[in-house]
Order: sequence, then C-alpha cells, then structure tokens
Amino acid sequence: MREQERGGGGGREGRGQELPPQSPEEQARAICLRLLTGMPRTRRQLADALEKRGIPEEVSQEVLSRYEEVGLIDDAAFAGAWVESRHRGRGLARRALAQELRTKGVHTTLVQEALEQLDSEQEERTARELVERKLRATRGLDRDKRIRRLAGMLARKGYPEGMALRVVRRALEAEADEDAHTDGADDPGFSTGWV
Repeated sequence: MREQERGGGGGREGRGQELPPQSPEEQARAICLRLLTGMPRTRRQLADALEKRGIPEEVSQEVLSRYEEVGLIDDAAFAGAWVESRHRGRGLARRALAQELRTKGVHTTLVQEALEQLDSEQEERTARELVERKLRATRGLDRDKRIRRLAGMLARKGYPEGMALRVVRRALEAEADEDAHTDGADDPGFSTGWV
C-alpha cells in the first residue's frame, strides 16, 4: 500500500503524473498512427476520428497534411487497393465500389481513376464466376425464380441490371445444354459414333 502512495504502484494516479499532458498535435499524431497501424485509412476517415476525439480542426488539418506529404495518407493508393481487394474478394462491381469509396471520403476524381483499373470485361467475368458459384444452390427452383435470385445477388453487388440478366440467362442456358448433353450420354440408346 505504501508503494502506491509513493506513486510507484502503477495505479492510475502514478501513471498520470509520470507522463506530461500531450499537446493537441501530439494527440493527433498518436491517434493517426494508431489508426494507420491497423489498416490504411483515407484522409477523411482520419479527420473524422480526430474530430470525434476533440482535436481542433486547424491542428487536425496540419497533421493530416504532413502525413500526406510523407506518404502515410494516400487516398489514390487507398482507392486503388480498395477496388482491387473488394472486387477480387467480394466480387463487387464498379457501382458498389464507387459508393463505398465515396462513403470513406475519397474524392470523385480519385474514385474514377481507381475504377478505371476494372474494365467491363473483367466486371462481366467476375459476374459470371459469382453466378456459377451460386447456380447449384438454386437448382430445383423454377426458371423465373432462379433468374430473380441470381440477378438480385448481382444487383446487391452493384452490377447493372442488363448485365446481370444477360449473365444469369447465359448461365442457365449453358446449364440446360450441359444437362441435355449429360442426359443424352446416359441414355443406353445414345450412340457416340464409335463402333
């Protein structure tokens, strides 16, 4: 008990007396570094975090500008990495990716530049892969219901309606062709042409 009274016991009072109070600049730098350690963040995400913690705006802007100068904050790189990761990992289309980036405070110009890495062919290829993965789960449902489910899944990921319907219909046609071919091969009266 005496050790705590002398300030050496590690209680809150002792720790608070050992460290001098931080200036708003030091607090802002510490907050930003802590947030950037976990994952990249946009300038606006960091500005919002600093505002929530009561850091004056002038101090916040100064610290954030310095972090941009040294490359710790790079909204363009963030946007590019976000598009790559979320398209590949979650199958999100340009529309959904643009919306996510806007909510994170990425400027419209940077959003458009990041989305340029994703062309319509790649987007359609990803849509086909998503439909192929979900196709089996819809077997047994009638065709219209399957189309609605699969196209709805693509719509939630930001794919345009026309593309979604085209991809789903082609997948269902390919599945029907494959089933017809497989059924014919199993038929004992089916001739392969080999003697």
